[in-house]
Amino acid sequence: MDNPSEDSSDSPQQLPESPVNDDQRVYLVPYRWWKEAQESSPSDGKSVTLYAAAPAPSYGGPMKIINNIFSPDVAFNLRREEESLSQSQENGEVGVSGRDYALVPGDIWLQALKWHSNSKAAAKNGKSFSATDEDIADVYPLQLRLSVLRETSSLGVRISKKDNTVECFKRACRIFSVDTEPLRIWDLSGQTALFFSDENNKILKDSQKQSEQDMLLELQVYGLSDSVKNKVKKDEMSMQYPNGSSFLMNGTGSGITSNLTRSSSSSFSGGPCEAGTLGLTGLQNLGNTCFMNSALQCLAHTPKLVDYFLGDYKREINHDNPLGMNGEIASAFGDLLKKLWAPGATPVAPRTFKLKLAHFAPQFSGFNQHDSQELLAFLLDGLHEDLNRVKNKPYVEAKDGDDRPDEEIADEYWNNHLARNDSIIVDVCQGQYRSTLVCPVCKKVSIMFDPFMYLSLPLPSTSMRSMTVTVIKNGSDIQISAFTITVSKDGRLEDLIRALSTACSLDADETLLVAEIYNNRIIRYLEEPADSLSLIRDGDRLVAYRLHKGTEEAPLVVFTHQQIDEHYIYGKLTSNMKTFGIPLAAHSRVLTGSDIRSLYLQILTPFLVHNTAQADNLNCDRSATEACTVSEVITDMEPGNSIVNGVPESIAEEDTAEPLDMEFQFYLSDDKATFKGSEIVMNEPLQSTDISGRLNVLVSWSPKILEQYNTGLFSSLPEVFKSGFFAKRPQESVSLYKCLEAFLKEEPLGPEDMWYCPACKQHRQATKKLDLWRLPEILVIHLKRFSYNRFLKNKLETYVDFPTHDLDLSSYLAYKDGKSSYRYMLYAISNHYGSMGGGHYTAFVHQGADRWYDFDDSHVYSISQDKLKTSAAYVLFYRRVEEI
Repeated sequence: MDNPSEDSSDSPQQLPESPVNDDQRVYLVPYRWWKEAQESSPSDGKSVTLYAAAPAPSYGGPMKIINNIFSPDVAFNLRREEESLSQSQENGEVGVSGRDYALVPGDIWLQALKWHSNSKAAAKNGKSFSATDEDIADVYPLQLRLSVLRETSSLGVRISKKDNTVECFKRACRIFSVDTEPLRIWDLSGQTALFFSDENNKILKDSQKQSEQDMLLELQVYGLSDSVKNKVKKDEMSMQYPNGSSFLMNGTGSGITSNLTRSSSSSFSGGPCEAGTLGLTGLQNLGNTCFMNSALQCLAHTPKLVDYFLGDYKREINHDNPLGMNGEIASAFGDLLKKLWAPGATPVAPRTFKLKLAHFAPQFSGFNQHDSQELLAFLLDGLHEDLNRVKNKPYVEAKDGDDRPDEEIADEYWNNHLARNDSIIVDVCQGQYRSTLVCPVCKKVSIMFDPFMYLSLPLPSTSMRSMTVTVIKNGSDIQISAFTITVSKDGRLEDLIRALSTACSLDADETLLVAEIYNNRIIRYLEEPADSLSLIRDGDRLVAYRLHKGTEEAPLVVFTHQQIDEHYIYGKLTSNMKTFGIPLAAHSRVLTGSDIRSLYLQILTPFLVHNTAQADNLNCDRSATEACTVSEVITDMEPGNSIVNGVPESIAEEDTAEPLDMEFQFYLSDDKATFKGSEIVMNEPLQSTDISGRLNVLVSWSPKILEQYNTGLFSSLPEVFKSGFFAKRPQESVSLYKCLEAFLKEEPLGPEDMWYCPACKQHRQATKKLDLWRLPEILVIHLKRFSYNRFLKNKLETYVDFPTHDLDLSSYLAYKDGKSSYRYMLYAISNHYGSMGGGHYTAFVHQGADRWYDFDDSHVYSISQDKLKTSAAYVLFYRRVEEI
């Protein structure tokens, strides 16, 4: 029984604890339900105290109604009967009226629960069966206040609205309605007997005389729903799951099922009187511990592990194993699992487990985000070593194959492994694969058989990356085109240049200069071929200028455009210069300001518009694979209207009083066009000292000249990849079978993993081939979404299409013994949402039939089966399905 909590209103004293069951819960159950399970097993000899309930004295007459209004608590007395348990059984009076209840400790309740579940399954010849919602019982907490009456053989009981929720109080009113029918309670927990012991009785009497305080006792009510009498008479108090499988999660039933009742709510976040549902208990987030919660929930719903840790697992703890942790990890995990499977449990704070984890695995200390798969690997290995049944590990040496059959060698390796490793983890989670190495020189073949706890599968379809780059070609028919290319994610800039050159049909005498644009300015040039493409983000905007190779000796003149931007600040009109459009560039020998102006007007010539109607009717399709020839803009000009210095003659003659060069103003600038230097004066030599390299020019446009050009044609610049919070990357999809094939395919070892060939007596870069040889009952599959190198950590967002009901591995096994099934059913998923180094972990768990639940830290929600497959799936948990 949990230590009774102290009520803040009346400050009741705590019930004295039993020296035997310090922290066991006490369950109130139908006596007949417990008796049936007890008759099948020998009695443990525990003392039993029988109580008969009687109405508590109340005011009579008219004051009774008023008293009930202002004091609506349920109150009755429990009088201790001298009749023994054996006498009651002989008289056959137990449970006949359906008003006999029992108080049992948690271990007895769990044993009875298992017995009823297994007996029902046996009655159906071991096959699963369905039970209706009416047959499924509730579990919920109920607070009672107890006080010793003056006559020491009686206890006063009061159930108050202040201590319980409205729904729980209503149920208590129906259960303990002593005015209508007799009621008896059999105490097998020994809690009430503490009130009548000499020492405790004196303490209780003294405290009652001094402060008139009650003792608070918390019960876990099981098997007593609203229609208690009908359910007892129907004898439906035994544990039945919605799909009818056993409480023992041994994998032989039809699924992992633990619901005692279905809740009408889709969320089981731990309200004190929600439907009591076994296994649907959340874990509190202690600070970036969602990775731990996700892995723990998957293991906490693993068949056989649940049954094992809910039983007497501590007798198998190996305290002498130097590779273990003195059983502390196993004990912490077992205690946590029992809390998660306690009826009516609220979200659990796994602080003790976290402390043990941090003690033995310092990499998980603190409150940083970690990898759920790394935690899972450590925990499975730690549980195995803590629970290893082998006390003294023998020395075994692997023998050479000597051309023996693989079956014989595999069994030898497996038996050697079991001689040193024997635990519930090995029984359930470990398999075996064959590793074949072939020397590339002498063709020596080496075969080894190694155990595995999980399979780490690569995602073969995520090695490529789509990138969009805008290519600008200068000339009389200037082209601005957006090309989408596919390159390796681990590629370099030279790979991008090569793919882009092919996409835009780059001529042999041309080269590409790639630059990144931000706020209509060039912020950097990408010129180092060996630079990693990982330095380019999806949200960046890239431009590639097509330049002639023979003009490198002339400076590259880069023009950045700006215009007047007017806006109101606190009601006052203000103006400043703002950049717009894509910077344009061209190689040219420029010596004076007039050369700069002439070059700029020449580049802008294709963007001229003759009249407004022509500009409005302009429709140029700029798709990712089709160039936009902007020279079409200046066609169909009026006869005789020639071009003067890049400007239509009619425009140049509109206002002879105002010099044409006043429409543009040119300034020297820096590489990022953030600085407006000295103004460039026409017909005067340039003052720049950077003529041999790049010449950065900032051009100010007047409002009048803006009307003569279609600037929209060189203002649109797409991102490398369109991303956003709600935007989705084009879904890369790969089947789980393809991942498995990539894992099993033959490949050469890396230079850092050279194999020592016993024939050549040298390290060789051998080829390696893996094959599945022996499959475990629980198959854990890790999808390798996170990639690492010296400079970068990256997450792969590939959508993996994995089977949920029928994972068939028969075609991937190198050896079949015909004894075991090769088909698996999904029962849990560890999900990771977000980016590398952060994000959030959750778990999807199967709860029998077609019901799945989303465990999001302390919150538990129902989830439809069509929502299981996402690109967030990280670790998959499968259980073997035996052939029928």
